[in-house]
Amino acid sequence: MIGSIRGRLILKQAPDIVVEAAGVGYEIQVPMTTLFQLPALGEEVLVLTHFVVREDAQLLYGFVDDTDRQLFRQLIKVNGVGPKLALAILSGMDAVAFARCVGRNDVTALVALPGVGKKTAERLIVEMRDRLGDWLSQLSPQGEQGGVAGIEVMHDPVADAESALVALGYKPQEASRLVQSVAGDENLDSETLIRLALRSTVSK
Repeated sequence: MIGSIRGRLILKQAPDIVVEAAGVGYEIQVPMTTLFQLPALGEEVLVLTHFVVREDAQLLYGFVDDTDRQLFRQLIKVNGVGPKLALAILSGMDAVAFARCVGRNDVTALVALPGVGKKTAERLIVEMRDRLGDWLSQLSPQGEQGGVAGIEVMHDPVADAESALVALGYKPQEASRLVQSVAGDENLDSETLIRLALRSTVSK
């Protein structure tokens, strides 16, 4: 099992990154909470990974924080929750925010995430409350902004933000609506647009 990869970050195109280690480029899918914490292209990065083997593919999922990796591993054990949905959940909220949702039975915040219906949200709350155990209650509050370093500004931030949301499971029209609702007249980069769009779904 591949538990971590240390190397040079050579691609960031949400939700995918490529880390080059010993001449090999590893394609890794990451949640937005991890993407926002990555260094600039060309710099060294350590990514904690979860390796998934399927009949038709071998996939790597990556995280900067081991707490997020632990949560990912618990999420994919829930009936009806696969790696793609778990990644979408962690893109919309970090482990601390998810813990708060579980603690206060906040179905509404979970349903706001792409791919999470009411029944799935209710099942997540019931099962994850038992699965997470003591480590979740010990989580220390983290700043909502998280660590952000060197996120590249693409040629068209709005288009890149919309594409990132579509990759996370939003329908194209919904992704466009969310990005346009937070874009305003300011020249925001794609990272900020994605963050604001995801927050708007959780705050509703």
